[in-house]
Amino acid sequence: MKMTTKKPAPAKTPAMKVEYSYLGRQFADIEGTLGDIRALVKTGDFTLGAPVREFERRFAEAIGSRFAVGVGSGTDALFLSLKALGVGAGDEVITAANTFVATAGAIANTGARVVFVDCNDRFVIDPSKIEAAVTKKTKALLPVHWGGQPADMDAVLKIAARYKLPVVEDACQSIGAAVGGRKCGTMGISAGFSLHPLKNLNVWGDGGIITTDSEATRNQLRLLRNHGMSNRDEYAFYAYNSRLDSLQAVVGNRLINDFEWITEARIKNARKLDAGLASLSKHVALPRRDHKERHVYHLYQFLAKDRDALLAHLLENGIDAKIHYPRPLHLQPASRALGYKAGDFPVAEAQAKATITLPAHQHLTDDEVQYMIGRVKEFYS
Repeated sequence: MKMTTKKPAPAKTPAMKVEYSYLGRQFADIEGTLGDIRALVKTGDFTLGAPVREFERRFAEAIGSRFAVGVGSGTDALFLSLKALGVGAGDEVITAANTFVATAGAIANTGARVVFVDCNDRFVIDPSKIEAAVTKKTKALLPVHWGGQPADMDAVLKIAARYKLPVVEDACQSIGAAVGGRKCGTMGISAGFSLHPLKNLNVWGDGGIITTDSEATRNQLRLLRNHGMSNRDEYAFYAYNSRLDSLQAVVGNRLINDFEWITEARIKNARKLDAGLASLSKHVALPRRDHKERHVYHLYQFLAKDRDALLAHLLENGIDAKIHYPRPLHLQPASRALGYKAGDFPVAEAQAKATITLPAHQHLTDDEVQYMIGRVKEFYS
C-alpha cells in the first residue's frame, strides 16, 4: 500500500513587517557621520579627545546637569557612580527587582550586596517598600527609570534624606524623561545613562555617560574612568579603563542634534498605541500614566492576557514584539547567593509573566502603528 504524506501548509506571509530595531532606517543616510569620522581619523585624537569633551558638554546641556563624564558603557556609568561614593565590600545598595541585569551587576561588581525591592504598576520601584529594606549596611539607593518611565523620585529622595543616603539614578533607558519639569539625571548625586545602539540616543557600539551637579564627583569620576591618572605621569589611585571612545562621541555629536525629535516621536507613537489599545481593557492593562511626568518610551510595555499566545500571533504577523523580561533577576542563577525565592516580589513576578513590548521607535510610520493595534485587537477578537 502506497503511503502518502500530507504537505505542510505554506507559511503565512505577513501583510507588513514592523521591526523592533530602527537602526536600518536610522543609518540609511550616514554620509555626514562618515565624513565626521574621516576628519577624526586624520587627527588621531582617539582617546578622550575633543569630540568627547564636546559631547559631554552637549549632553549635560540637554539633560540640564552641570557636568557629564563619558564612559565605556551604561553599566560602567552605574558602577563608577557607585565607586565614586565609596561603595564596596560589606555595603548594601537597594534597587528594583524588575530591572535589567546591568543594574544589579554594577552593584555586585563593587563588592556590595544587591538588595531588591518590588516594583509597582508603572514598572518602577515601589517607594513604600524601600524603608523596610534599609539596614545599617545600606550605602546608596539606586532607583531605575525603567523603560523611559521616571521613578517616583519625590518619594525616593524623601526616604534618602531621612536615612542620609545618596541616590544614584539608573537612567540608562530614560534619556529625556522628566518629573514635573526635572529631567531624569538631575535629581540624584549622579546618574548613569546608556548609549547602546538601541537606546533613544545612541552610538555605534557600547557607550555610557554620567551626569552630576557635583564638581567633586565629576573630578573623581574622571580619575576612576582613566586609571586614576591625575596627569600623564601621576596616578592618584588604582582605577579602571572605561573611556568613551572619541569615535563614538563623534556619532553622539551627530545624533544629539535629533534628540528632541526622537523623544517627541516616541511619545507620539506611544500615545497612538495607548489610544488604540484602550478598548481592550478586559485583556490588556496599560501602565498608569501621570501627566506630570515625561515618559520617553524606550520600552512600550503593557500587561496582556495569554501573553505568550499573543506574542506568537504578533511574530507570525511580522511584528517584532519582545518580552522584557520573562524571569525576574531575583530568581536568576546569578542571584542565588542572595537568598531570594519565588513569592518575595509578587508584583515583579506577575509582570514577568504578562508583560509584552511593542516597537514604538521614532522611525515607525502611522500605518505600522495602526497595523500593530489591529493585530492585537484581532488576537483578542
